[in-house]
Amino acid sequence: MGYLNREAAPFEPALWEALDTEAVTAARDLLTARRFLTVDGPYGIGLTSIEVGVDDFCRQPNPNEAGAVLGRAISVPMLRKGFALSIRRVQSHITMGQPLSLIPVGDAAEAVARREEEFVYYGQQEFGVPGLLTAQGRHELVHGNWTQVDQALGDVLNAVNELDASGFHGPYAIALSPALYNELFRRYEGTDMLQLEHLGRLCQLGVFKAGIDGGVVVDPRVGRIIVGQDLAAGYADQDGIHYRCYLTESVVLMVEEPEAICTLKGGE
Repeated sequence: MGYLNREAAPFEPALWEALDTEAVTAARDLLTARRFLTVDGPYGIGLTSIEVGVDDFCRQPNPNEAGAVLGRAISVPMLRKGFALSIRRVQSHITMGQPLSLIPVGDAAEAVARREEEFVYYGQQEFGVPGLLTAQGRHELVHGNWTQVDQALGDVLNAVNELDASGFHGPYAIALSPALYNELFRRYEGTDMLQLEHLGRLCQLGVFKAGIDGGVVVDPRVGRIIVGQDLAAGYADQDGIHYRCYLTESVVLMVEEPEAICTLKGGE
């Protein structure tokens, strides 16, 4: 029996395919980091951690003692969200061809996608998992008031100059909070050009609205998104009214070049 427990559910393969397709479609709309970072995998559910950095002595040994060489690793979080499908409606779909609402699947997929975005941008510092906005060694700048025309471009230019000076010459991507992103729909005075269009010329890999505070400019050499299990549906049990199912995936951001990141933080 597979770990997704699909064999225990009275679903035809076509229904599982529909669940997976709906989940991926719903999640894709919310996932921003996967659009500008390399995605590596999937490697399988057994990927629980990834070695990072280089092995080294935990301390330099004295001439008369043995040395201890250690490696470092980051955990690969497994994300999970349950959903329920009506037994009666599933049977009606299977036996009579009635349409089956997959809204619960989409809602669960969006919850998983939001959690993935949180891990990629913020990490989980208590467990040593870095994020684009929290990685040690990143550049940090304070942005100004983006209601002022040209302020956004000036701030992003400053961020790009920081990355360029560190040897990361682009192309660049930028992810912004909804408030900052929405400010880019102002037009330059006397023109038909939106600030969003102008900024897109500087950040050629894209300008993205993400569920974050502030913003972050990155060169894609920053690292990779490592996927263990890509998003898939599984079966838990049934209570006589609903089939209880779930979506699961395992994914982590592997930061290899933190100096390829420049965060933009609002002034206090």
